[in-house]
Amino acid sequence: ARGMAMNVLGSGLTDANLHEEALSVTEAELSMERRLGATEGNILAVQTNIANTYQYLERFDEALLLRREVYSGRLRRNGEEHEETLRDANNYANCLLELGRFKEARLLLRKTILVARRLSGDGEDATLKLRWNYAQSLSKDPNATLDDLREAVTTLEETERTARRVLGGANPTTVGLERSLRNAQATLRARETPSGK
Repeated sequence: ARGMAMNVLGSGLTDANLHEEALSVTEAELSMERRLGATEGNILAVQTNIANTYQYLERFDEALLLRREVYSGRLRRNGEEHEETLRDANNYANCLLELGRFKEARLLLRKTILVARRLSGDGEDATLKLRWNYAQSLSKDPNATLDDLREAVTTLEETERTARRVLGGANPTTVGLERSLRNAQATLRARETPSGK
C-alpha cells in the first residue's frame, strides 16, 4: 500500500510538471522497494519511472544508465520477445538519440524491429515507435549520408501510412510521424540541393 501511494504521488507530481519533487518521491520508492525485497519486475518499473523523470529534467546521462539497466533486466527476466522488453528497448534507444549516439541506437533498433515485426507485424504500436526512432537515428545524425536520409524518409513514409491506417490521423503517434517525415524530407532536400540554387 505504501509503495502504491508513493507511485501515485510520483505520477501526480510528474503530471503537474514538478519533476524534481517527483524524482525525490520515486527515488524514495525505489529505496523502499529494495529494502522490502520487492520483485525484480517492481524494481524495474520504479527504475523506469526514475529514468523518465531524468529525461524530463534533461539529465540524459543518468537516464541512459538506468535505461540500459532496465533493458538488460527485461531481457534477462522476460526475454527479447516480450512487450515490456520491446518498450524498454525503445526507451533505451530514445535516450541514445537524445545523447546523439545515433549509431548505437541504430544497432539496437535494427535488432529490436526484427523481433517486433516477427511478434506482431508492422501495425502494432511498439513496431511503429521502434521504426520511428530508427528513422530518427538516420535523419538526425549529422554524419548521415544521402542514402541514410533517403532510407529515413522511406521508413517514415511507410510507417506514417501504416499508423494512419491502423491508428487514425489524429493519433499522437501518427501526428508525430507526420512531423518527423516533413523534417526528414526537408533535411534530404537541403542536402540534395547544392547551396545557392
